[in-house]
Amino acid sequence: MNDLLAIGQPAPPFTLPGSNGQPVSLAQFRGQWVVLYFYPRDNTPGCTKEACGFRDAYDQFQQAQAVILGISPDSVASHAKFIRKYNLPFLLLADTEGQVARTYGSYGPKKFMGKTYEGVLRHTFILDPQGKIVHIYRQVKPETHAQQVLTDLAQWQQPTP
Repeated sequence: MNDLLAIGQPAPPFTLPGSNGQPVSLAQFRGQWVVLYFYPRDNTPGCTKEACGFRDAYDQFQQAQAVILGISPDSVASHAKFIRKYNLPFLLLADTEGQVARTYGSYGPKKFMGKTYEGVLRHTFILDPQGKIVHIYRQVKPETHAQQVLTDLAQWQQPTP
């Protein structure tokens, strides 16, 4: 399933409930760079590190004119608590049935304490202003991910000679 989407393809459209209480559609960010990151669960150690990394670099993402959208299977209420607790300045979207994660190949087998189960995989997609996928991160280190994305984003935003 991870091979369904590739660099250069249009990002699949979606609309999900947002942490702002409104439906959020990917289409409303057309014309902007989008950092679309899938994460397993609010308030877990790795997911908190990843979210706080994006929070700490938020001004740099704004300077790069990039929107950050986090997607997990948690509810809007859970997202609202997570945002308040860690002062997150970006939207989190509730994919409670995992449909968008599946569409993006970000749902599949995981292992924890020797057990295998299905769940959301930690993946990030960078979308250009035309809505095309320019990069897919399938191996994400939560502690350093935001800086890696910023570095790569700067490269893609360079004018071609």
